[in-house]
Amino acid sequence: MLQFAPVYGQAAWLTLRLGGLGIFLALVLGLICSLLRLEKVPVLSTLVRAYTELSRNTPLLVQLFFLYFGLPKLGIHVSSETCAILGLTFLGGSYMSEAFRAGLEGVAASQQEAAAALGFTRWQSLRFVILPQALATSIPALCANVIFLLKETSVFSVVALADLVYVAKDIIGLYYKTDEALLMLVLSYLILLLPLSLAAAWLERRLRYGEFGD
Repeated sequence: MLQFAPVYGQAAWLTLRLGGLGIFLALVLGLICSLLRLEKVPVLSTLVRAYTELSRNTPLLVQLFFLYFGLPKLGIHVSSETCAILGLTFLGGSYMSEAFRAGLEGVAASQQEAAAALGFTRWQSLRFVILPQALATSIPALCANVIFLLKETSVFSVVALADLVYVAKDIIGLYYKTDEALLMLVLSYLILLLPLSLAAAWLERRLRYGEFGD
């Protein structure tokens, strides 16, 4: 186990790097999609709803297969890392969009009316009044989505990426050290995800205390 700890460390760094970039892009995509639905842009809001349903009702594994094996049939060639980031962004964007949308719809209409009465433009009221309140409401769902998406990186191995699952399967295949490889796999994911889970719980408690505490 000590011999292969550096290999797991490299795989964990790959998981964090690709997962972090995919989650960041998913947050950006989710926010844009939620704003398009909030503004009820005629064609774009319909496309966003269609994208959300497609993304949430197909597994990441299938999406990665399409990107890695399907796109080359159309003459589009992308690297394994790009496929992983695009797949995670495509899947995560829909979940982040729903989280943001719930937060935006939770802001009372009187807040928008009060901002308009103060002379705020639509963009100013969105930026300074609506979004801060919506973000505070959405934080628990967003944190849950981040943890969920990091766990979904376990399927990156299907596009020939040396992630944690790939390394564990490789060690099992070469040395038949099944128990040791799986134990290190579990420990690796705990090290990655447990701090995030604890931080999300702490942040949720702070938000709840700020809203409902004495």
